[in-house]
Amino acid sequence: MSDSGFVDVVFNTPARGLFTYSTAGLSGCVPGVRVKAPFGRRALTGFVVASREQPPEGDYTLKPIERVVDAEPLFDEDYVRLASWLAGMYLCSIGEALATMLPGGRRESKLPAVADGEELLAHRHELAPQQRSALEGVLAAPSGISYLFGVTGSGKTEVYLQVAESVIAEGRSVIYLVPEISLTHQLVEAVWERFKNDVAVLHSALTPSQKLVEWMKIRRGEAQFVIGARSAIFAPVKNLGLVIIDEEHEGSYKSGSTPRYHARQVAMRRCSVDEARLVMGSATPSVEAYHLMSTGRIRALRLPDRLSGGGMPAVEVVDMKRESSGISAALAAQIRSTAEEGRQSILFLNRRGFSYFFHCRTCGYEMRCERCSVSLTYHKERNRMICHYCGSSRQPVEVCPECGSLDVGYSGFGTEMVEEDVRRRFPDLRVVRVDTDAIRKRGQLRDTLNQFRAGEIDILLGTQMVAKGLNFPGVKLVGIVLADTGLHLPDFRAQERTFALIVQVAGRAGRYLPDGKVVIQTYRPDADAVRLAASHDLSTFYEKELATREALGFPPFSRLIRLVFRGRERERVQSTAASYAEAIAAGLKQGEVLGPAECPLSIISGNHRYQLIARSRSFAHLHDAVSRVANGRHPDHGVYVELDVDPVSLL
Repeated sequence: MSDSGFVDVVFNTPARGLFTYSTAGLSGCVPGVRVKAPFGRRALTGFVVASREQPPEGDYTLKPIERVVDAEPLFDEDYVRLASWLAGMYLCSIGEALATMLPGGRRESKLPAVADGEELLAHRHELAPQQRSALEGVLAAPSGISYLFGVTGSGKTEVYLQVAESVIAEGRSVIYLVPEISLTHQLVEAVWERFKNDVAVLHSALTPSQKLVEWMKIRRGEAQFVIGARSAIFAPVKNLGLVIIDEEHEGSYKSGSTPRYHARQVAMRRCSVDEARLVMGSATPSVEAYHLMSTGRIRALRLPDRLSGGGMPAVEVVDMKRESSGISAALAAQIRSTAEEGRQSILFLNRRGFSYFFHCRTCGYEMRCERCSVSLTYHKERNRMICHYCGSSRQPVEVCPECGSLDVGYSGFGTEMVEEDVRRRFPDLRVVRVDTDAIRKRGQLRDTLNQFRAGEIDILLGTQMVAKGLNFPGVKLVGIVLADTGLHLPDFRAQERTFALIVQVAGRAGRYLPDGKVVIQTYRPDADAVRLAASHDLSTFYEKELATREALGFPPFSRLIRLVFRGRERERVQSTAASYAEAIAAGLKQGEVLGPAECPLSIISGNHRYQLIARSRSFAHLHDAVSRVANGRHPDHGVYVELDVDPVSLL
């Protein structure tokens, strides 16, 4: 039987509004399905968001839908409402929002098998008193936000799982978000073992068609427990009762493409609408989350003790200004003694963003912007030190203004150089490097980590992949090869990220025995992020960081919207950015516009990049001022604009 009527369709393009088509001769063309339809000179896949009996008023002929993609709807009216909120919040079209929220597979295909769960979590554990208190704190209220603020190894995961059990027993559903890092498979296996057929998995290792299998399973109500990375927050669960965000501080919860949503904000929205509980947790909360806890706007549930027999590791800070190699004498000695005990070492080097910075090798001085309190970045082609917030610049120094030393210039090195150094010094030890250059094949990371867990590798050297969430009983030593790299990124969150990374990486040491050791190598041993992470003084760090943010007017004491302009012609990109800045500033009576300035990564794939940052204490006012300009004008030909509400990175 064919449907005769009309449907409103949206597409994954910046074009706002609904597009109406005829459904004559088609069956199954109902709200919630994807369709192929003519759009301009091409045919695109669109999303049917509504049906209508009469066409819109006007003298024109409606085009027909070409074909229906789905045998049954993927989404409903509530989902369209969520997409509309997402589009409004993050300044994109409803079609772009739905394209992000929905799986892209055309047909359902076979899922990979799930292995047996980790013994650590597969079976329900008796809770320690601090865990019992946290569980009761979460369950005390039927909705609202709780935060498990606990040291690494304090048993947060078991609390999450027992909260989930209680919520599922109430007949409600659970979404459990994890960062897209290597802990995912360990946790998935444990959850699968404990919750059996009630589980659906949504993560990047699945093909789009495999995600579609899980999606339809969730939509049909066959899975009450959904686990996955960022995009799992959009899972179409029935009767949502709980969202868990593990490692809440992680930047991977923020999308890097349109719409640039943050899973935490979407979770808050969904939990508010459905009157569900939101439980977040980390050993190193984001500064925003810490502020919400300290002001009482979310419940703070503390887990201060490690439960697996380990203690907090002993920490040694090594000043690299006195060293001639990337591996200090102190770290080399610790590696050797650890190996002689039959124990293992992890060496971590963060290579994200800028590896090189301009500083004094004698005293550690670096050039910073006086107005924005961020590191200046050296542009060799222009021989200028530039602030990528406000655009101010100055000449590089040849003599250190702090100590008068002539020894100023670049610093920084990468994992390959460190690997070479370690292999040369320790030819008898089994060394494996884990980073995106070394780990290319699917499953290779899991195999390497399994070998490390089995004691077949002595030293694991890597980047983010080895930093967090992994529990290895044999690890005694963690060496942070250079703690400074993140400090020199031109971003007001540089201190926060560096602090969190040191605390999280250090948390890999001594998880099961009380003799863990951490060696932090740094050119800036006196930097707050390094010094306070080494002494595990979290409260002092957060208080100092919040005071700095408040003085400078940065989040959480303001809200930001970032606009990035890119194109092949630098002058055209720059002039477009300047015109947007002028227009936004004219409408932003309660705030200011920083820039435009070149992005720290000023050219990517041949495109010149400029940014401007609008900020205000009033989010409603800021959002309105930017959206009016963004919706009311088109950039110059060949220039593209990226809008980022509440950016987490300014590179």
